[in-house]
Amino acid sequence: MVYLTIMATIPPQLIGQSPAWLATLDQISGSAALDRSMLVVGERGTGKEMVAARLHFLSPRWEQTYITLNCAALSEELLDSELFGHEAGAFTGASKRRLGRFERADKGTLFLDEIANASARVQEKLLRVIEYGEFERLGGDKTIKVDVRVVGATNVDLPKAVEDGKFRADLLDRLAFDVITLPPLRVRKADILPLAEHFGKRMTVELSVESFPGFTQEVLEFLTEYNWPGNVRELKNVTERSIGRAFNEHNNLNEPIAHINIDPFEAPWRLTETSEPSTASSPTQQTSADTPLAIIGTDFTARTHAFELGLVKEALSQSKNHQGKAADYLELSYHQFRGLLRKHGLRK
Repeated sequence: MVYLTIMATIPPQLIGQSPAWLATLDQISGSAALDRSMLVVGERGTGKEMVAARLHFLSPRWEQTYITLNCAALSEELLDSELFGHEAGAFTGASKRRLGRFERADKGTLFLDEIANASARVQEKLLRVIEYGEFERLGGDKTIKVDVRVVGATNVDLPKAVEDGKFRADLLDRLAFDVITLPPLRVRKADILPLAEHFGKRMTVELSVESFPGFTQEVLEFLTEYNWPGNVRELKNVTERSIGRAFNEHNNLNEPIAHINIDPFEAPWRLTETSEPSTASSPTQQTSADTPLAIIGTDFTARTHAFELGLVKEALSQSKNHQGKAADYLELSYHQFRGLLRKHGLRK
């Protein structure tokens, strides 16, 4: 996706109260006033684009244009043209001159998302425009001067990319005047519930519901304990999806949200690389010691215990030992599933 954004002059809201996040906000505020190119680094879903926007709107350039471009969304030729523009006839289909993002962002800020994906040729041109504030349009020979603050973002280890020859060391030097590294959500435990509440309230407004009923205690415990590999973006998606499904089921939101679905692909008929019509034996023919029906004897308690244990092990196997997904697999709450793990001595 290619995107051009000229945003309202209001810094985006960055929610959080954890020590790691408050320290990051302090760094953002201090760095915003420094009129230099810089990097925003973090795992996927940590909010790099919002932080870049905040850097712009807290800077002396806040009244000027703020433009963004995803470097991973375009081929080398198109990225070159999008950044630096082109003259008429520069390539097939170029019927007229087009201004690039640097010209449009003059006196303002240009946010380059996924900058590690830029080709070596584009990196070379970026180096020149950041260092000297000048470039030529594609197919042109006139030097164009601009005054643009560049903010790059990546989830790649750029120093390692330099070592591997995949990123220019001199470009990294220019971009890394200051580097803001965003903490992942798993180290921001105190921020999870306020963020979920925020996303929940926004979703209820979208659904035209009078008020957000909140979450059950079991769901709150799950939200806090889950690792959130997709960070804030995953939390937002999970929260909004769960509220949307609850609303669709009851055509209202009268009760607190009691079920959280982490994986939208989870289904009894989920497609996998090995999905084929089953040729396995019927359950009564199974002989594995992990299968409840292989239990010998007629003791009701033992057979019930074994059956329950087999279901838990199957759920863990299907979810690759992910407890939240295993709970969803059995259509249990996270708290109920954790109780089964304790009961059968499987918590470790």
